[in-house]
Amino acid sequence: MVEKAVTIVKPGFIIIDEIDGDKILKSIERKGRYCYKSEDKITADSSKQFVKMIIDKGHLAVIEHEKISVVFTIDRGVSHEVVRHRLASFAQESTRYCNYSKDKFGNSITVIDIIPHLKNKLSFNVWLNAMEDAQRHYFKMLEYGETPQIARSVLPNSLKTEIVVTCNLREWREIFKQRTAAAAHPQMREVMQPLLEELRNLIPIIFDF
Repeated sequence: MVEKAVTIVKPGFIIIDEIDGDKILKSIERKGRYCYKSEDKITADSSKQFVKMIIDKGHLAVIEHEKISVVFTIDRGVSHEVVRHRLASFAQESTRYCNYSKDKFGNSITVIDIIPHLKNKLSFNVWLNAMEDAQRHYFKMLEYGETPQIARSVLPNSLKTEIVVTCNLREWREIFKQRTAAAAHPQMREVMQPLLEELRNLIPIIFDF
């Protein structure tokens, strides 16, 4: 097998649901007003005020009726933090079944760029050498007849993974509060902060914190 360089990519996300913020707020209002038996109060423009009211009161169970699905491209290490959010559903790229020596994966492992988070530029070559060593050992195990699920034991935390995360709006609020905080992992903040800003633009009120 011809040895290839590892592939380095940037992290990112894609919102895979079609989001109509006004429609979401109206849906939340329709469901939430059953709590107050105030369905007769619904008007063409009452949803924003109603949703703001229930959030201000801490009546967040109502916003659990709406969900969003996002696919993240992140490294394996960060993905282990994402799946700790128990009120979410996940579908993740499987290193048990994906064989990165195959053409569909470019005959190389793909890793997430770490340069933005390095304090010393000299560290990059240390990291890159480790990635290349991991790929070399992974491919060698496959050549020796090991299955991907066994060979994956030498793959690094920096390995790129794609993971679909689906959860309700209340849980997204909690995820953002934890994963955009100053103490959060920098590679987590790298994807969560821009996602939060995009959702703030798409859906009024819900993520105004």
